[in-house]
Amino acid sequence: MKSYREELLFTTPERRDYINITPKVDAIVKKSGVTEGMCLVNAMHITASVYINDDEPGLLEDYDDWLETLAPHEPVDHYRHNGYEDNGDAHLKRQIMGREVVVAITKGKLDFGPWEQIFYGEFDGRRPKRVLVKVIGE
Repeated sequence: MKSYREELLFTTPERRDYINITPKVDAIVKKSGVTEGMCLVNAMHITASVYINDDEPGLLEDYDDWLETLAPHEPVDHYRHNGYEDNGDAHLKRQIMGREVVVAITKGKLDFGPWEQIFYGEFDGRRPKRVLVKVIGE
């Protein structure tokens, strides 16, 4: 069995952003040489997320509006976590959107359903963050 690990680095200029990372993950799968196996993709920060959905601008805006309704950034004193930082909302948004995804690899390719794409969701940007891509298989 093979195992391959690589990190993706992101520094988003805005507090919140949604980035389609499918091409980057696909390139890592190809580099790994694994043709049958699994690919784990996880955000290595507690204010960021990795999730799978459709790459549609309206949907990304809907996610952002929905998350901001559920856990609005302001007023920052609404969150007990905020004291040293002002990112209490980002922790809650990450919890909703999830930490990681696992995608099957079949014949050397990510084995998606129709329209599925992998996204990095940033909820407290403006500093470097990492995403782990771990490929395991044969």
